Amino acid sequence: MEIWPGRPYPLGATYDGTGVNFAVFSQAADCVELCLVGDDLVETRVELPEVDAFVWHGYVPYLHPGQRYGFRVHGPYEPARGHRCNAAKLLLDPYAKAIMGQPDNTQAIFSYPLGDHRAALGGEPEPTDSLGHTMLSVVTNPFFDWGDDRPPRHEYHESVIYEAHVKGLTRLHPDIPEPIRGTYAGLAHPAMIEHLTALGVTAIELMPVHQFVQDGFLRDRGLRNYWGYNTIGFLAPHNEYCSSGQLGQQVLEFKGMVKALHAADIEVILDVVYNHTAEGNELGPTLAFRGLDNDRYYRLVGDSLAHYYDTTGTGNSLLMRSPHVLQLIMDSLRYWVGEMHVDGFRFDLAATLARQFHEVDKLSAFFDLIQQDPVVSPVKLIAEPWDLGSGGYQVGGFPPLWTEWNGKYRDAVRDFWRGAGGELGEFASRLTGSSDLYEHTGRKPIASINFVTAHDGFTLRDLVSFDERHNEANGDGGQDGESHNRSWNCGVEGPTDDPDVLALRARQQRNLLATLLLSQGVPMISHGDELGRSQLGNNNGYCQDNEITWVDWALDDEQQALLEFARCLLRLRRDNPVFRRRRFFAGSADHGGESDMGDIAWFMPNAQHMDEEGWRNGLAKSLMVFLNGGAIQEPDPRGRQILGDSFLIMFNAHAEPIAFTIPAEEWGRVWVPELNTAREMTAEQLEPDWIVEVEARSMVVLRCPREPAEGATS
Repeated sequence: MEIWPGRPYPLGATYDGTGVNFAVFSQAADCVELCLVGDDLVETRVELPEVDAFVWHGYVPYLHPGQRYGFRVHGPYEPARGHRCNAAKLLLDPYAKAIMGQPDNTQAIFSYPLGDHRAALGGEPEPTDSLGHTMLSVVTNPFFDWGDDRPPRHEYHESVIYEAHVKGLTRLHPDIPEPIRGTYAGLAHPAMIEHLTALGVTAIELMPVHQFVQDGFLRDRGLRNYWGYNTIGFLAPHNEYCSSGQLGQQVLEFKGMVKALHAADIEVILDVVYNHTAEGNELGPTLAFRGLDNDRYYRLVGDSLAHYYDTTGTGNSLLMRSPHVLQLIMDSLRYWVGEMHVDGFRFDLAATLARQFHEVDKLSAFFDLIQQDPVVSPVKLIAEPWDLGSGGYQVGGFPPLWTEWNGKYRDAVRDFWRGAGGELGEFASRLTGSSDLYEHTGRKPIASINFVTAHDGFTLRDLVSFDERHNEANGDGGQDGESHNRSWNCGVEGPTDDPDVLALRARQQRNLLATLLLSQGVPMISHGDELGRSQLGNNNGYCQDNEITWVDWALDDEQQALLEFARCLLRLRRDNPVFRRRRFFAGSADHGGESDMGDIAWFMPNAQHMDEEGWRNGLAKSLMVFLNGGAIQEPDPRGRQILGDSFLIMFNAHAEPIAFTIPAEEWGRVWVPELNTAREMTAEQLEPDWIVEVEARSMVVLRCPREPAEGATS
């Protein structure tokens, strides 16, 4: 086969209209073979003729998109020195933009004899050829008609994020044609887009769509990797979510999905897993990185370097001080922004990305690269601010450019509504944007991504229906998943016909949703929570690719009512700027709730100002907050002062009704009921000093209409 020297950059397979340039990094290699694979799995091998700065490269003329390929690396197999090259294993291209197939769980993909764990630490490489048993890289066509596609670019304070799974969200939707359910095309279908726009979300955060691997141990149990936190291809859309093929069609279908969502003014954020790969520890398969250059992709430990450092719970961690790892991550991020038009990223276990050496260092090279990058730095950057290593819980510890999943918000809101008691100041701080976590680094309330539930853990409905996890279907004796969920079953564990329990559960779901959507910061809703979705008490659905985790769109009356309630909440947030401020209130729980600007005030149910004793009362489960929509806020990007109505929110997490007194006239002359999580709203106007009975475990929102000031924008 004819092959020319080609170029060392860009890495990967690059089609230019007449042929394909191949380039792959390996400092460990003595020789790298490019392997072109035909439809019949017949392989043509050719040595890459050139190497520059450890990048092996060559150009094959007359090659076209759709061509399957891989690499074989000839080099040392010395696990004790960190080297695991094995030319018997056909390797994926780390820069592949499309990947075909899934690996078999057979001897062929392992470089040591299965069952002999000691052999994984030394000895000779296992010689079984993996061709026909492993995944194949695919040459893709870079051309796509984006038309007039433009990113929506919603400001953070205007954003409402919807965490979703491509397959789980669409697999059972009756209005989506059967052939495209569970795919990128299904997510782009008008029926799904109509649901998202009617709900009022501004961004969809997709659980991993980078190519991932179906784990062998799950397949042996008859289960599947559903969540996808097991990446093997950082530039390739997951092939199983494509309805039209795996020879590059997944790229086109993904782009079409992004284009359709953008046309509906919805941003696309990707949940990305750059902290580890699917190859696991020393007992894992050899699919790509391990066979290319093991000790320059992975963090190794021990005197022999045969073991892997693991802060992710998956067996390995990428070597974040390696320039080649950093280049791969940055090239991947730039590709998804520039070529795939995505609008942001949520970084799984982001504390691992900060481990340049051993400690968590928020100023590590990774964050320096992000900060200065003109393509990546402007998009939304969201950290999951923890990992499983020492010092890994870093909520509030990320640099100013970043926002964070606020785990403390989740915990405080759950504790308040389950009646756990404790300091009301903690709840108040989370409600007002968590200034204690973010203000010291110069960040604003938008740094806090607020959530009550996410993919990991109970759904909203299960949070109020189960005290204990019920994960028996996962095959680990029900012992996997989190055991401390801060949940409350409202008196009965699991399904029940008791109307009082069902009514309380419905009210608790409304309480949690209303608190989330009326808090300062950026709210994130987990898909299906607006529909009352249940996983039957399974709080670790990572391996349940079935009806346990898929969204059921056959709604009963209660679920339909919850959906309408969620839509109303999102409209209330959208229409009232006091719920989505760009700066912190001047008054906070830490300062007794008082503010010279009068932008916020905290009250006990009797309308007396909260005092230090009230904040520290561990038995108190009720409070009231005044949000002044007429106080001068920061100008919007056009320089206009955004003013609006004021609100009074009454929270009662007690088991009994509590009488709240509306504060004096200086806080508002007329109050209109806007929301009540316990019963239907009345249309009557309320006045200062009137009594409002707030039902047990419920909240009431009152609005004080404001006359727009001259020249102000309402």
